Amino acid sequence: MHRLLTRYTVFYLVIALSVLSAALALTTGPGWWVSFALFGTLTLLGVNDLTQTQHAIRRNYPVIGNLRFLFEFVRPEIRQYFFEDDTLEQPFSRVNRSLVYQRAKRQTDLRPFGTQGDVYGNDYEWINHAMAPVHIPDTDFRIKVGGPDCTRPVDLSVFNISAMSFGALSANAVMALNKGAALGRFAHDTGEGGVSAYHLKHGGDLIWNIGSGYFGCRNEDGSFSEARFADMARRDSIRMIEIKLSQGAKPGHGGVLPGPKVTAEIAAARGVPAGQDCISPSSHSAFRTPIELMHFIVRLRELSGGKPVGFKLCIGHPWEWFAMAKAMLATDITPDFIVVDGAEGGTGAAPIEFVDHVGTPLREGLRLVHNTLVGTGLRERIRLGASGKVISAFDMARIMALGADWCNSARAYMFAIGCIQAQVCHTGRCPTGVTTQDPKRQKALVVADKSVRVANYHANTLKALGELLGAAGLHHPCELRPHHIARRIPSGEVRVLSALFPDLERGELLEGHFRNTIFRTAWPMAQAESFEPLYSLSAALSGHSDRGIPQTAAL
Repeated sequence: MHRLLTRYTVFYLVIALSVLSAALALTTGPGWWVSFALFGTLTLLGVNDLTQTQHAIRRNYPVIGNLRFLFEFVRPEIRQYFFEDDTLEQPFSRVNRSLVYQRAKRQTDLRPFGTQGDVYGNDYEWINHAMAPVHIPDTDFRIKVGGPDCTRPVDLSVFNISAMSFGALSANAVMALNKGAALGRFAHDTGEGGVSAYHLKHGGDLIWNIGSGYFGCRNEDGSFSEARFADMARRDSIRMIEIKLSQGAKPGHGGVLPGPKVTAEIAAARGVPAGQDCISPSSHSAFRTPIELMHFIVRLRELSGGKPVGFKLCIGHPWEWFAMAKAMLATDITPDFIVVDGAEGGTGAAPIEFVDHVGTPLREGLRLVHNTLVGTGLRERIRLGASGKVISAFDMARIMALGADWCNSARAYMFAIGCIQAQVCHTGRCPTGVTTQDPKRQKALVVADKSVRVANYHANTLKALGELLGAAGLHHPCELRPHHIARRIPSGEVRVLSALFPDLERGELLEGHFRNTIFRTAWPMAQAESFEPLYSLSAALSGHSDRGIPQTAAL
């Protein structure tokens, strides 16, 4: 009985106050009716708590048990605004978010009183400076993208907007990003959701991302349509074509956009019926083998009128990537570019297991791709892009030192147009109008204002990159090498990245020299004719294979 009274104390108190308020309202005047309405409502809430069957805590603690759900609901905001450490990444630190806001608004990004980082902590990194720094007057760093078979190469900025689809982003967000890209003369990746009217309205350069759903270039059965592709790809705004093999947020995972979310505008951009589930398969139907992928690249290049064509992937099984490299060697066909997406990337919602534990992080994935191309003698023919939590100029310098020719960023540009990392992107309740299709919510995002911030963030980040390069005695990001970046490893020792991520020599893989363990183990397993390995990894690790290729290395 005592425990029952303890659990129901608040409920009994509410009932008593409700009765008292009603009595006072009837005897002393109407002023008490407000009090009665409040406590009467709480009494009804308590009755509902006792009779519902979904939540045990509400049945055991009527009225007051609801505080548990209230606190759980506001917990992310409480942590973010009151308790979160400035340098804690969840997934982006307040320091990084503030840096984007400051550069987007052209506010000072200077910091007094020294670093907030632990310079003696594990994985602390820095760029080595030169005794004779240089001044770089023009920091609009650009590269040429287009291999030997490309007739319409592109003069590309080294910092561009990564893939985000209309549907995942609001119409106003897409327009703000694209107009900002036009103002700053850099590129805007459409994401796999197709090219919408909002991508085309302001004339910013587009990288058309084509996923397994072939949105915007598909037949009614979901297969690839050459005619529809050619019609869109030859538009002046489309500057490059990117085949999406996988992405960092959910590599190896397809997706379904539920029918109620497939509005008329989204349906028009994707080339699917409005109101019906929109399926994005986990793999492509236009090609099944690495060699077929190379021929698909050639066909897209022809249909687009000679524009650069490449692919984007998050590294998974290494022999699958090696199979693509072997297909390039077998066919003498190379993509104009490859974008390596890190597992730490991703703006769209995905299953937690995929977010946390699927895919190779950017640094390891990028280094594997770069070294493979060097080792096969193909690096000079292919440009490398990279994406995955790139925010600052130092993030860019580190990634470009590991082999990237340019960097893409998605979430940083979302911050530039007002994202506050509320992490409700998938609910339709984005508080800043960035990731919602609710017309009233997205109306708060003013395109004319936010587009300028996008251009500002791009320009100021490249200016900061120029200052970093100048301090290191370099003139262009293409001069960055792994030995320019140093890292403190867990033992407390300092290593330059060239020691942690060793270089391969040009043509080394063609000569059969496998100094690196992953190449010794997985390169012989790969075949140009299939993504399947020639033999199992267990056979490779045991020192023999059913194809008679001796293996001695362990991963």
